Amino acid sequence: MADQTCTAALLAGAAAGNLTSPAATYICSQFATISAQISDATFAVDSTYLLFSAYLVFAMQLGFAMLCAGSVRAKNTMNIMLTNVLDAAAGAIFYYLFGFAFAFGGPSNGFIGKHFFALKSFPTPNFDYSYFLYQWAFAIAAAGITSGSIAERTQFVAYLVYSSFLTGFVYPIVSHWFWSSDGWASASKTDNLLFGTGVIDFAGSGVVHMVGGIAGLWGALIEGPRIGRFDHSGRSVALRGHSASLVVLGTFLLWFGWYGFNPGSFTKILLTYGPSGSSNGQWSAVGRTAVTTTLAGCAAALTTLFGKRILSGHWNVTDVCNGLLGGFAAITAGCSVVEPWAAIICGVVAAGVLIGFNKLAEKLKYDDPLEAAQLHGGCGAWGIIFTALFAEKKYVNQVYPGHPNRPYGLFMGGGGKLLGAHIIQILVIIGWVSCTMGPLFYALHKLNLLRISAEDEMAGMDMTRHGGFAYVYHDEDSSTHATSSPAGFMLKSAATRVEPTAGSAPVSADRV
Repeated sequence: MADQTCTAALLAGAAAGNLTSPAATYICSQFATISAQISDATFAVDSTYLLFSAYLVFAMQLGFAMLCAGSVRAKNTMNIMLTNVLDAAAGAIFYYLFGFAFAFGGPSNGFIGKHFFALKSFPTPNFDYSYFLYQWAFAIAAAGITSGSIAERTQFVAYLVYSSFLTGFVYPIVSHWFWSSDGWASASKTDNLLFGTGVIDFAGSGVVHMVGGIAGLWGALIEGPRIGRFDHSGRSVALRGHSASLVVLGTFLLWFGWYGFNPGSFTKILLTYGPSGSSNGQWSAVGRTAVTTTLAGCAAALTTLFGKRILSGHWNVTDVCNGLLGGFAAITAGCSVVEPWAAIICGVVAAGVLIGFNKLAEKLKYDDPLEAAQLHGGCGAWGIIFTALFAEKKYVNQVYPGHPNRPYGLFMGGGGKLLGAHIIQILVIIGWVSCTMGPLFYALHKLNLLRISAEDEMAGMDMTRHGGFAYVYHDEDSSTHATSSPAGFMLKSAATRVEPTAGSAPVSADRV
């Protein structure tokens, strides 16, 4: 009886003829109204949840900006913050015009989408505006990752070119492959799944983090290291960022935003996995995903803390922040399909991967001011492998329903097919991004549009390219023009140093 449609005849029969037909019709109409209202309420809750998640992911742009600003020298602060603003602004226009269509414009082929250019014929029963906003926030996150790799030495026009190309074409193609229901390697396809499983990259360890990291790798390689990063004998020289406070602020903002990045990737919350009235639903999976995300990041932070203490002899907050973010980047692929205990393993190994890649970068004289290629590329690749090893069968079937015999984690007894699919993902992302972003950066280099001059780099891009420094050290007037830079300020302080009297401690004007 539960699957029958409410009709006057049905109600009249159930009431043994004691209910008149007009009354039965009225009751059925009320049932239909209530059902429609429940459906509308469900859609509204899911849409609100997705919008809130999009706001959290967008807040990560502020985290990126603060992290980047703190990780570079003071003379390049305005430059790196402006690039973060324009990653979002240029990314919005190009993702609106082309990116969303290439990523999710179905029905289409397995390589590229072909509908919804400039959101034409949008929204649809499958996609609303909230979904576009959420996916745009992901696209600009990938561009933000790349900007950190090439910081402190890149011409401003190069930022605009690569950011537009990455968000409008390169990243959308990858997201189509692995996230669209039409993508050739998507786990959401209804049939012809890659190795019978598809790629389980739930929130984008590969799609977002590897894409941004590999793009940044090519940009930094083609540009070469910053002046002074390696001495004449080839030894590494630390060019430390100017503000650990901004690094910590940016890290916490990114941590906060990751709760929209990973749990928000469910896109819906009002979905039951079990009988009505049970606690087994997507709301529980959302909570579990937030827990696995937290544990992976925290485990990576602690591992980095003690690992770097052993290697360098210092408790370094910047290293710990990078380790934390490496754990987050790694767990992003499998956050929804692994147990919390497995997330701790993910974070511990991610810290080792980051430390190892940083050591390799020093040996190869590779310079990445934010360790973006090592963190997002290296830890992102580990996260893809981790998911193929530890994905739980019951969680895989809940998050990706419709294929009860889908392969799952190798260490969980699911065989090696998922691992094979994920190795393919790593290889195709490296190949695709290398074949697109590599030639772009090389062309910009040949056109003298990539790297700034040595003179500008030494002076700092804030003064040479943006009209002044990010920090105001005094109220400028005509008599103090010589101290309008940090160097001038220090010279003035030295010149006005107060001579100590006998037996007193030295006092200087810049301490007052």
